[in-house]
Amino acid sequence: MNGTERSAIRAGIQVDIVLKQDQRTGKLTRGIVKDILTNSPNHPHGIKVRLEGGQVGRVKHILANE
Repeated sequence: MNGTERSAIRAGIQVDIVLKQDQRTGKLTRGIVKDILTNSPNHPHGIKVRLEGGQVGRVKHILANE
């Protein structure tokens, strides 16, 4: 599942995100969502989130719903 719909994302789920510095390479970072930073209901490049580790990026894949 991709991460363009805000309704599919909530705190506590596991996701793959692309960090700002990794946008050119597309390198993914895996983690658990702490905060949702995008206010709009959808975003073509992925919903921006903060992971529990503090990294901020756009969701590319939703891995697990808890």
